[in-house]
Amino acid sequence: MTFEEVRRLLRLMNVEMDQEYAFGLFQEADMSNSGTLEGEEFVYFYQALTKRTEVHEMFEQFSDDGQKLTLLEFVDFLREEQKERERATDLALELIDRYEPSESGKLRHVLSLDGFLSYLCSKDGDIFNPACLPIYQDMTQPLTHYFISSSHNTYLVGDQLCGQSSVEGYIRALKRGCRCVEVDVWDGPNGEPIVYHGHTLTSRILFKDVVATVKQYAFQASEYPLILSLENHCTWEQQLTMVRHLTEILDDQLLSSTLDGLLPTQLPSPEQLKGKILVKGKKLGTLEDDLEDEEEVTEPQLERQQGSELPLGSPSEPVTLELSHLNKDKKKKSRSVLCPALSALVVYLKSVSFRSFTHSKENYHFYEISSFSETKAKSLVKEAGNEFVQHNAWQLSRVYPSGLRTDSSNYNPQELWNVGCQMVAMNMQTAGLEMDICDGLFRQNSGCGYVLKPDFLRDIQSSFNPEKPLSPFKAQTLLVQVISGQQLPKVNNTKERSIVDPLVRVEIYGIRPDTTCQETNYVENNGFNPYWGQTLCFRVLVPELAMLRFVVQDYDWKSRNDFIGQYTLPWTCMKQGETVLGSLANTLALAASLMLLSCPFPGYRHIHLLSKDGISIHPASIFVYICIREMEELQPGESEF
Repeated sequence: MTFEEVRRLLRLMNVEMDQEYAFGLFQEADMSNSGTLEGEEFVYFYQALTKRTEVHEMFEQFSDDGQKLTLLEFVDFLREEQKERERATDLALELIDRYEPSESGKLRHVLSLDGFLSYLCSKDGDIFNPACLPIYQDMTQPLTHYFISSSHNTYLVGDQLCGQSSVEGYIRALKRGCRCVEVDVWDGPNGEPIVYHGHTLTSRILFKDVVATVKQYAFQASEYPLILSLENHCTWEQQLTMVRHLTEILDDQLLSSTLDGLLPTQLPSPEQLKGKILVKGKKLGTLEDDLEDEEEVTEPQLERQQGSELPLGSPSEPVTLELSHLNKDKKKKSRSVLCPALSALVVYLKSVSFRSFTHSKENYHFYEISSFSETKAKSLVKEAGNEFVQHNAWQLSRVYPSGLRTDSSNYNPQELWNVGCQMVAMNMQTAGLEMDICDGLFRQNSGCGYVLKPDFLRDIQSSFNPEKPLSPFKAQTLLVQVISGQQLPKVNNTKERSIVDPLVRVEIYGIRPDTTCQETNYVENNGFNPYWGQTLCFRVLVPELAMLRFVVQDYDWKSRNDFIGQYTLPWTCMKQGETVLGSLANTLALAASLMLLSCPFPGYRHIHLLSKDGISIHPASIFVYICIREMEELQPGESEF
């Protein structure tokens, strides 16, 4: 390759280097003085090009000869810099065996520079704490104690007015660990119920096809219970068809009675409900009534109730479902009588209307669930945050997007998680910030779709109010030194000059006072190996609820910055360098010292970036140093600042 060909290659690799510097590397590599690079010469050039100075400095700081890390030297690095103080020697041996490319190096228990870099870029050097990747939480508590990954209008793969309905929506949601899917069911032709967004131009799919899809994919990503949120708009006859499809297709996966046949005193746990599909919907009477009826009704009668066109019994005072839709006159509400056979399939998740928190306490049972529009829920957070927290400690809540979101956009789920709402339903087909936050929360715990709420959101007498957070919650301060980036992709290949000018934006989402962001300066014309070396400092009052989002953008002075990649994770799942106790003044002093010093710092982690759709864009990453400081409690009369 000639020098001009090398320059063109660099541009394809998203690198625009100073011409003199690039030519110097070229001449160094051209050992044959032929004016071109061939074979090993190009390898030498590429190694010089991809050299990461910040990693070399760190390596040489711990290596006595600058060529390798001995076992003891690597142990020192793990203890001092990565804060891996438990079984550091055994861990060092494991990492050398895993990442050292040379067999002789493995035998001698040493780590070369290439092996060291491989370790830093691996899952072991990732910002996400590997201890949070498997099922690590207690899964034996009542369902009310968990955040549950939930989908809104799951059948839609487009907008709410003209979008396509498809079983693909269910496949995508279930594959990403969603544990509550929505099914809007209407009367269809030939006696077969259909699923679509009623009174719109969205396409239709058969209810039985949805149930068959759920059967196939329900437990591929998670073995924990799946909730079918049924929005039933069918006549009595087609409700019976729904019952037949649910019972015949789902078979023993369908939960149709309490686990032990007895009246429970609290909701069962995800562990107890493994492999089960639960129906959420309207119900005639109470669970107590069902259990009493089971003792009186004979088996042949049960068969008639679930399979006959003349179901057993008819409510003396018919229960009705109010159907509200877009562009419909509220004075002309249609009503549909609920079939007892369908009602019987609703066990632990009976839908009830919300009137007030006091009304719920006095009139509702723990196995009943209320749904809130996004607008209503946000209003309750502001007006009665603590009451909402206490309510969600004993009863399930489902929140759904506003009917005005006809484009299938999303709201930020964080505000609803802050009061303990379990099922915050998202339009999962729509990528963006909101789904990044949702995916980030449910990335932990093996992506099973259940995340245990903090203890102060599980206490029915909790004093926590996200609008007015008070003690005993301890604030923490996060220091993030954004060091460098690696192989950031181009974002607009149509531009004549398409080398990116990257910057890193660090965002925190939590309670209102904790929600903030900071960003680095941009690096001009370098997406291949940009270096920032800037330290950002954040103080968070309720870290148990905080989400951390790293966003890399292409700076554009003419318009909005272009998105390059992101990664979002819970604060509690960060793999950090160290956690130390200190005052705010000392923390700010440490932050200032980090900004002044040019050498690398301990707690090094790589953040592997994801696309807008949450897909890996490997090998794109950013390299950071993480330190969390727990703040000492203020003494009487002492100022916070």
